Amino acid sequence: MSTQKAKVETEEEAETEQKPSAERRLEKKRAKARDRAEKVQADEKAEFEENAVQIKVFRYDPEVAAKQEPRFDDFHVPYEKGMTVLDAVIYARDHYDSSLTFRHSCRQAVCGSDAFFINGRQRLACKTQLGDLEEPVRIEPLPHQDVVKDLVVDMDHFYDQMHAVEPYFQSEDTPDSSELEEQRQTRENREKIKMSSRCIWCGACMSSCNIAAGDNEYLGPAAINKAYKFAMDDREEEELKQHRLNILEQENGVWRCQTQFSCTEVCPKDIPLTEHIQELKREAVKNNLKFW
Repeated sequence: MSTQKAKVETEEEAETEQKPSAERRLEKKRAKARDRAEKVQADEKAEFEENAVQIKVFRYDPEVAAKQEPRFDDFHVPYEKGMTVLDAVIYARDHYDSSLTFRHSCRQAVCGSDAFFINGRQRLACKTQLGDLEEPVRIEPLPHQDVVKDLVVDMDHFYDQMHAVEPYFQSEDTPDSSELEEQRQTRENREKIKMSSRCIWCGACMSSCNIAAGDNEYLGPAAINKAYKFAMDDREEEELKQHRLNILEQENGVWRCQTQFSCTEVCPKDIPLTEHIQELKREAVKNNLKFW
């Protein structure tokens, strides 16, 4: 009996001695797990910092007292090959500051809503590769336009100028519906105006134009290019072409252009805007020639 009691006491003592040892082993495992987790975090942080791109984004909010003074906010976004400036701005908004405001839509250089002033030049954010730019990438709203909030500018004046040239096809010479269902255009005429039809109304050309910046009445390169498209369309009658030239010949029309080519240089659709304006100038001269 005494022998069995001694055995039980011995087992209890052994268990008591083993328990701290198990806890120590468990604590060691926990410590190793913490070390591994910290190492993983450190590696991820190092990788993030190595691949991150610094962007400086213009901030302004007239409706919030603390944000009424314009400033730049710095964001570090992880870079991946093929990443655009728009991708970076979206990442900054989604991960750092949901109040960051800007326009964007198609992300295929078609809608023209994400035209910004990027590293000192008007560009479409969705078309501009982040890897092609020097750091820090400076992103601002389009110059010479009132800022509504952050990267959003007021486009009302731009649209007013575009509509001033009546940017739509007009013709009374409608085809016989029994024979044709559309007003056909010659291939040569289509080739002549096809570049002007690529305008996406982004406003980059208007923002780059020094004349438009100093003269709010100037029609501007985008509106004149739009007028070019219809003035050179052979399907519109001569009388209507005369009407379009009368609009463009006004004081704030084509003659205000000083042929600086800035609009052509920044156009994301490679439209030869300055060339179109010059051609309309020649048309205006011919239109006013008198022969006796």
